[in-house]
Amino acid sequence: MAAPAKSPNVIAKYLPVYFTLLAIAALEFFLAYRHFSPGVLLAMFLALAVCGGTLAVMYFMHLAEERRSLILTLIPATIFVLIMMNMIWSDSYRLLHLRPFAH
Repeated sequence: MAAPAKSPNVIAKYLPVYFTLLAIAALEFFLAYRHFSPGVLLAMFLALAVCGGTLAVMYFMHLAEERRSLILTLIPATIFVLIMMNMIWSDSYRLLHLRPFAH
């Protein structure tokens, strides 16, 4: 009988990711009270959100262990969905101002 494979240390794998996400949240909190222009602050928050979201998806949703073909399939599908969602913004903006038809 073969010896069972040793399970990887889960804490050693996910603890650095957790502390990195915690550091990103602390940095966002620190930046919120600094006096930056709204455009610069928005760009910094978006960059930090993308970094934190990528870490969360890759490790806590176990996408890092998936085959690369799955990831390369999901990225174009996500971009396609976002582009298709962009097609309805003009309609929602028109209806916001109660102009249902373009005259």
